[in-house]
Amino acid sequence: MAILKIARMGHPVLLQVAEPVADPTAPEIQDLLENMAETMLDASGLGLAAPQVHVPLRIFVWRNGDDVAALINPEIELLTAADQRGWEGCLSIPGLRGNVERAARVGFRGLDAEGRAVEGEAEGMLARVMQHEFDHLNGILYPTRMSDLSLFGFTDELARAAAAAQQQQQQQQAEPPR
Repeated sequence: MAILKIARMGHPVLLQVAEPVADPTAPEIQDLLENMAETMLDASGLGLAAPQVHVPLRIFVWRNGDDVAALINPEIELLTAADQRGWEGCLSIPGLRGNVERAARVGFRGLDAEGRAVEGEAEGMLARVMQHEFDHLNGILYPTRMSDLSLFGFTDELARAAAAAQQQQQQQQAEPPR
């Protein structure tokens, strides 16, 4: 297995629509899946799409507890409105975070790492990860999904601002009423 180079925002591979995988059981696809899993875990990511490692194929992997799961040639269907705000980061946009609206629940179908048909529903964080990675397969990066760019910034600056706001709120709550 190998750690793959992650494409960063600005690289053309991240802006193109990925191609379907013809044979998910092919040795090169199985190697890619193993390398993607290792790369994602090494980078402390929650998910990783093949275009992020310079391979324009319709594949993504995600953390599934202590394991890594894969979806090949995925289809994603929003089961709720895309109205749930949440912070997202991306291995292709290191050091930045943004607050993105996503659906709380999605339906998915595709092929697993062994090439077997799978389908199901995901909610919460897994639904968010699947939507984020599916966007990569369509040449979409999360900042283009943001409706409020004031909620986009460097991770360390956002953490400092949140800590300062929390400290100010605690001070206000601790002050006796006048």
